[in-house]
Amino acid sequence: MRILLIHPNYHSGGAEIAGSWPPAWVAYLSGPLKKNGYTDIHFIDAMTHDLSDDALRAKMEDLKPDIVGTTAITPSIYKAEEVLRIASEVVPDAVRVLGGIHATFMYKQVLSEAPWIDVIVRGEGEEIFLNLVSAIHDKTWPKCQYDIEGLAFRDAEQIVATKAAPTIKDLDSLEPDWSLLEWDKYIYVPLGVKVAIPNMARGCPFTCSFCSQWKFWRDYRVRDPKKVVDEIENLVQEHGVGFFILADEEPTINRKKFIQFCQELIDRGLPDKIKWGINTRVTDIMRDKELLPFYRQAGLVHVSLGTEAAAQLKLDQFNKETKVGENKEAIRLLREADIFVEAQFIVGLDNETEETLEETYKMAWDWQPDLANWAMYTPWPFTPLFQSLGDKVEIFDFEKYNFVTPIMKPEAMERGELLNGVMKNYRRFYSQKALFHYPWRGTGFRRRYLLGCLKAFLKAGFKRQFYDLGKANYWGPQSKKTVNFNFDRTRTIAPAQLDDWQAAADKAAIKRAKRLSENPEPLKACGGGDEQMEEPANEAKQTLIDTR
Repeated sequence: MRILLIHPNYHSGGAEIAGSWPPAWVAYLSGPLKKNGYTDIHFIDAMTHDLSDDALRAKMEDLKPDIVGTTAITPSIYKAEEVLRIASEVVPDAVRVLGGIHATFMYKQVLSEAPWIDVIVRGEGEEIFLNLVSAIHDKTWPKCQYDIEGLAFRDAEQIVATKAAPTIKDLDSLEPDWSLLEWDKYIYVPLGVKVAIPNMARGCPFTCSFCSQWKFWRDYRVRDPKKVVDEIENLVQEHGVGFFILADEEPTINRKKFIQFCQELIDRGLPDKIKWGINTRVTDIMRDKELLPFYRQAGLVHVSLGTEAAAQLKLDQFNKETKVGENKEAIRLLREADIFVEAQFIVGLDNETEETLEETYKMAWDWQPDLANWAMYTPWPFTPLFQSLGDKVEIFDFEKYNFVTPIMKPEAMERGELLNGVMKNYRRFYSQKALFHYPWRGTGFRRRYLLGCLKAFLKAGFKRQFYDLGKANYWGPQSKKTVNFNFDRTRTIAPAQLDDWQAAADKAAIKRAKRLSENPEPLKACGGGDEQMEEPANEAKQTLIDTR
């Protein structure tokens, strides 16, 4: 039985300007399949190869698969639907499968607009997809479709979802197969080396209102740090990877595990062979300020901080519960530890103005991160903030839900003016960095890395790929009133299907609300949680001593 996995050809001019990113989902799905005897697996990366529909059609005709599977985040959903539409024409007898976060929560809308999709895998795909493949192989599909947990499908005119499958409790049981990927294609532009995106943990105990990841993964689980380093060592030795970014929402949540992970990298001499980056929270940097030199010793060179917004009002709206002053201090601490820091700002909510955009620029320049990124607020249709925004969200063309297109229209600005304000911030920040900072500050690796980041920006800007500027017809301030984002306004929204889907954080919030109603107490931490997942103080102290 032949299985064909396809990564849809979607581009937005966002994170991809830093490089071509390997689709980790392929490795994590194919590993369990091969372990269970399904070895005839093929992969087409239509995004990295920028394949046309005709080229994809020809490859499908050549391979003649029995199963065609693809995935989609929200902005790539239409491309994924088109992949399976092509499959319905080219290999009509193949079972057509869609997975990913958007289809998990919006399966009714997806199956309504793309009836050629046979089945949707909801949630973590490794075990569910394996069960589905086994049923197809044993020729019990589709008779057994109601018996497999974690699926959604059409039965005649009815759209059905089976019981949500449990989360994978033992992440160490997963053995990803990275051999399907063409590693020469996945290059991190700032360093010119192969890049990977391994996974140390899944989920997040926090409930930031703009984020959907804690909803999708449902509960927080972390792998054995030694197993993760085994995987990274294999990526270095077998595939020549020189840089990786942990896919985790916040890998420093579990401080003890993160310290063990860093120590394992050091013990194996890997920091001399591979460097890495993470996304994390300001609060974790403040908590671990004494450990930052140790993290740098382990090869950590890039930290992207979710500072989110300059105005404290916005931080409160996002349920981040961080303070503006902490953002500045965390950036200073990282710079002193010789770790490159990227500050992330979310802009483009309904209360955005020219003054608030200017404020984010002034703060970015005052804080002096190595890099700054202004991302357009993207209201995922399955997040709490989306629900609270109500009629303020008027664009439901999900292809534009990509962090670079202004989905929300601020009350005091036109969308073109918002884009122009963001581009003004980029121009000022990076022109000054390019002239007065990057070429002159630091030597060796630091200078090479910063100039590499600048190269990535310039390359994307020259090709007009950055921020989708070419597609929007933005040429500078003179074009702010003629920008066209090409929204498909015929697209409408359907409610997210969350009735059978409850995250651990949801359960904790319900218990906490009940407890607070009986015995009120002050809130302490992010997103409705009340802990930062630190080990006891004496254990933390001993761990710090051991790592030094």
